[in-house]
Amino acid sequence: MKSAILTLNKAALLHNIQRIRELAPHSKICSIIKANGYGQTIPYLVNTLKDKVDAFGVARISEAVKIRQLDHNVTVLLLEGFFNEIELLQAINKNLDTVIHNFDQLKMIENLQKINNIIPLEFINIWIKIDTGMHRLGFQPEEVDEVFQRLKNCSFIKEIYFVSHFSCADDPKNNYSEKQITCFEKTTKNYTNQRSMAASGGILYWKKSHYDWIRPGIIQHGISPNEHPITELGFKPTMTLSTTLIAVRNHKAGNPTGYGNHWISEKDTKLGVVAIGYGDGYPRNAPLGTPVWINGRKVPIVGRVSMDMLTVDLGIDSTDKMGDKVILWGEELLIEEVAQAIGVINYELVTQITPRVEIEYS
Repeated sequence: MKSAILTLNKAALLHNIQRIRELAPHSKICSIIKANGYGQTIPYLVNTLKDKVDAFGVARISEAVKIRQLDHNVTVLLLEGFFNEIELLQAINKNLDTVIHNFDQLKMIENLQKINNIIPLEFINIWIKIDTGMHRLGFQPEEVDEVFQRLKNCSFIKEIYFVSHFSCADDPKNNYSEKQITCFEKTTKNYTNQRSMAASGGILYWKKSHYDWIRPGIIQHGISPNEHPITELGFKPTMTLSTTLIAVRNHKAGNPTGYGNHWISEKDTKLGVVAIGYGDGYPRNAPLGTPVWINGRKVPIVGRVSMDMLTVDLGIDSTDKMGDKVILWGEELLIEEVAQAIGVINYELVTQITPRVEIEYS
């Protein structure tokens, strides 16, 4: 069976980076490429963007090390920080910037100062995460002055930045983001250090939060942080998930298809069997009617998605044939529509693609 293909459009990616620059012309870009680059692979994104952005951000130290192996000079930010002394030393040795968000991490840094007094360490940049309302990670605003002063006493720390994260930035009508901006500005008003707050939603909808650094993630790929497509904002989809029809079958009214007889046809039709399933990362819970794109039109999924295949209703008068291209999402069928039909967020679809899906570049 032919594998599904994820086609990555380099020109669209570069266009989107330029569009982000236009939205925040005075901010540096920390390109977020965690979760294997939102399904696009870290090596591809680093090699494509290293001269177009100012830094890369990832969640895991293993991802950061992978970037450092690809490029020795690019700035790499560890978004969740380190969780033991070994990881902290690794961050220092690999010249990684790191976020800190709790006093345990701060204490580890202070403990290293004792070593630094004997054997000088390499310098490291620290980003103090402030909890402005997400209530997931970060120091409380009233703790920030103490954290800053304790870091200043560590001589191997080069620069100290401030960072926070929105909880509702993808909703431009939710004024909770305004409250977070106010908290962030109040907490950092007495400092001249560089600041970062806006990720994808903040870049699109909260201009006041752009500050010195922005952290675009999913919008780099032309995908919205919410259910509303951002093609109307000048972004282009960078990825197309496609496969082929491996069978076309005449199907009688009253007959079921797939596991559990989940769908029974009300009329005679033709069914197409499509070479993709949950083994490729396509959601098993995709409901009846979820669209795919075949030969210039949308057709609905019928029956349950299985490991390697799914079935669509082509219609009795269809002329589709085995080998025809099927698009699961892309420029023709936007991922936002597919995600809404399935009842998941766009992020889930791109990060769940499995290794057996082949990657091609255009």
